[in-house]
Amino acid sequence: MPNHSNHIDRRTALTRLAIVPAVAASPFLTSCAGPQVQNYAQEKPLLDLRTYFTGTIDAWGVFTDRSGQVVKRFTVVMDCSWNGNEGVLDEAFVYSDGTQQRRIWRLKAGPNGTYTGRADDVVGEASGQVSGNAFRWGYTLALPVDGRVWHVDFDDWMYLMDERVMLNKATMSKWGVKLGEVTLSFTRRTPLAAKPG
Repeated sequence: MPNHSNHIDRRTALTRLAIVPAVAASPFLTSCAGPQVQNYAQEKPLLDLRTYFTGTIDAWGVFTDRSGQVVKRFTVVMDCSWNGNEGVLDEAFVYSDGTQQRRIWRLKAGPNGTYTGRADDVVGEASGQVSGNAFRWGYTLALPVDGRVWHVDFDDWMYLMDERVMLNKATMSKWGVKLGEVTLSFTRRTPLAAKPG
């Protein structure tokens, strides 16, 4: 769940945004023809966000533009904790150019594997669902670009590989047009503990 506030290729993004017809459509809501999280219901190991995102997690990631070129590399250290159904994911980012950023997610677990979340740069409320080993997470970030703020949609997928490793791939879009992708690998510093709560 990375913060790319000042780290996307700004002028390229602006050029692409300027030539796109203003058809406001969130890819998370309009991608029904694509994969659905329920498709992974039988996949193992089963993912429980409250169990996985507890303690300290390290992550390594890249942002690629529409052509597939790596624009930015970064690392993340996450400090995660839960109190019942409410969790805090405190993310500290260090980018390949030496800049640093921070995002604090406040999550809430709901029924049937659903989750909602908020952060300072998230527009409204994020929402997602777990099924099998997968988690699909949709949200909109307010990203500063050359003195203006653009609302960029994220269609964010996570896949639990084993008790320590999870892969994450998020597609960034504006007005329904893909801007780029973020790919991360999460690794827990300790093995999974018993499910909290």
